[in-house]
Amino acid sequence: MRISVPKETRPGERRVALVPESCKKLVQAGYEVAVEAGAGASAYFADQAYQDAGAIIVADAAQVFGSADFLAMVNAPGTGEAGRPDEASWIRSGTVLLASLMPLRTPAAMQVLAERGVTAFSTDAIPRISRAQAMDTLSSMANIAGYKGVLLAAAHLNKYFPMFMTAAGMVPPAKVFVIGAAVAGLQAIATARRLGANVTATDVRPEVKEQIESVGGKYVGIELAQSAVAGGGYAKELSKEDQARQRELLVEQCGLVDAVITTALIGGVFAPTLITAEMVGRMRPGSVIVDLAADGGGNCELSKPGEVVTEGGVTIVAPLNLAASVPTHASLLFSRNLTAFITAFTKEKSFALDLADEIQAGALIAHGGEIRHQRTRDALQPAATH
Repeated sequence: MRISVPKETRPGERRVALVPESCKKLVQAGYEVAVEAGAGASAYFADQAYQDAGAIIVADAAQVFGSADFLAMVNAPGTGEAGRPDEASWIRSGTVLLASLMPLRTPAAMQVLAERGVTAFSTDAIPRISRAQAMDTLSSMANIAGYKGVLLAAAHLNKYFPMFMTAAGMVPPAKVFVIGAAVAGLQAIATARRLGANVTATDVRPEVKEQIESVGGKYVGIELAQSAVAGGGYAKELSKEDQARQRELLVEQCGLVDAVITTALIGGVFAPTLITAEMVGRMRPGSVIVDLAADGGGNCELSKPGEVVTEGGVTIVAPLNLAASVPTHASLLFSRNLTAFITAFTKEKSFALDLADEIQAGALIAHGGEIRHQRTRDALQPAATH
């Protein structure tokens, strides 16, 4: 069975789905692995390293896709949009695809894959159960985003992060406020503390208070009238009453700090607007907001995804695909996640479909010419009615 690894064509993408370490493991498991020439170059994995691991280097992208029994990718294949090639048209019916498809953000592309007869698994839909922890690309990439987001805040801030004792006197530490305490938020807290900042953090799930404190942050929060826990480590949208009370908390905290780092996503997909233009107007001139939810639309009303803007003296940084800015380790971790998925279902030197399995069933987006993922079907429904 051939596993193919194409070069990613999403603008700005520097990761590769499988690194040589994983290719060697899969070859030893009985797979043939084909890698597009230059696929790992942006992450500093040379073609020779893949060959040394037992992979075949293929120069033609269409051949990489067309000869695959199993496609390992970081992002969904291109469908001719935004200048990307129509990679989906190169895929044979019955091919298995494993990638971070983000189907609720790109339901139309998922429909194309279904029509092509692709069996598509999305790593961001894998159930968050113990057996699947090693396959969790969302957590792997969120960890990187939390770390790099703090470095961006420090780079844009007009102050030191740590406290310094100098001959000219003491410089106090920066104050950082982190909104959201899932994987990205917890890593942001830990990184800001390592840089010497004083850190406060909040989350709509009060049970994360101990986790915030365990990495050096101080928890601030409100008593919710309704639970905001959606299961699987995700949060759901707050009630109107709780939104109003949360807004009061955010206004107060944002006005006290030097840097705000936002990480909040509803269901791990879409970003609620938490910081309004009015809140930004009340922040200290020279302060910084790093909106780590920009890929989901952004937590700050004034964020411009992919850009750095200044409003009223406040710098707002809204990076996209932040994990790709740390391509070597991001690729390594992503590759290990994909390899864990593949090897968990390897039988007789081949990937075995088992749609009754909880992990495969949860991650399955398309199969047999149909969209199988209910939330993706729901997202496509409005388009189907027009």
